[in-house]
Amino acid sequence: MPRDPAPVSVIMPAYNAAGTIQRALASIAAQSLPAAEVIVVDDGSVDATAEIAERMAAALGATRLTVIRQPNKGAGAARNRAIQEATQPILAFLDADDEWLPAKLDRSLSVMNEGDYLLVAHDYLDATADGDVHVDCRRRFEEAPDPYLPLYLKGYIPSISVLTRRQAVLDAGGFDETLRNAQDFDLWLKLLADPGTRFTLFGEALARYHHSEGSIMTHTERRIACCTTIALRYAPVLKARQQPVYRSVLRRIANIHMEALRTQPRSSFRYVIRAVSAMIDACRILLNDPQIQIPETGKPAMRMETVIPALWVFGILVLYLVQFHGMARPILQSLGLTLPS
Repeated sequence: MPRDPAPVSVIMPAYNAAGTIQRALASIAAQSLPAAEVIVVDDGSVDATAEIAERMAAALGATRLTVIRQPNKGAGAARNRAIQEATQPILAFLDADDEWLPAKLDRSLSVMNEGDYLLVAHDYLDATADGDVHVDCRRRFEEAPDPYLPLYLKGYIPSISVLTRRQAVLDAGGFDETLRNAQDFDLWLKLLADPGTRFTLFGEALARYHHSEGSIMTHTERRIACCTTIALRYAPVLKARQQPVYRSVLRRIANIHMEALRTQPRSSFRYVIRAVSAMIDACRILLNDPQIQIPETGKPAMRMETVIPALWVFGILVLYLVQFHGMARPILQSLGLTLPS
């Protein structure tokens, strides 16, 4: 017996996705619990993305399809336009090159309602050349007593897994359209900044991520810049949540550059030096930020003449580990540590 549509608006930005958008929409049509609507925003595509999407209206059945065309403004702007047009109280997000598994909406709504959460997310499958790999996001959620800290450090919430409240997104100002990358990461940090906000991530892989030209592995320089901006933006939130600000910000910046290094291992020297420079710049900014006052929790004030040499020593050590990883790897493994391949 068909089930009544859930009060969910599916938000789908699309850019030159003619080869994948039918698969994405078909995965919405295959949900065991249908969504009330899906809103596709064609963000200035030069292929047949919008036309292919419109032809999926009948296949979606009880799920109403709206296709909007606009000049190219970026994924954040496309998502914001769809959110403005949405009519349902709950939002879900699916990119035009990815797909959901059939139980995604049913399970996510059950978890959201059981815990009265503002946001719920889940694990996903990474579609690699060797087959699907289960990405364990739940493990990151459980890494610290306050799950906001590992979220800040490692960004474990995939946008294709999220359900959240539309009004909360509107109240937060939606996606930051000035960020050309990581707008979703920024929004999750913003939505969940208040320590009283309830959110969770459950360990079921209910979406499949497909690598494409616009994936996390591309636009490396732009991603570094955007993620560094976000790292500094939420330093006051870390302080308000009684988390170690300097250590967390420096760890986040190091993680950003290590991610870049993994995508371009031949540029290891450049990324290590840039990471150290970025950490020094971050310390200077934080030291002059009135919202990040020193000392923190009674600790002695941090002095730049101490910080800068320490960061350079750290950077040189990391550089040697990267350059001579063949010799360093067995030593680090004996200590329970690993280096990227």
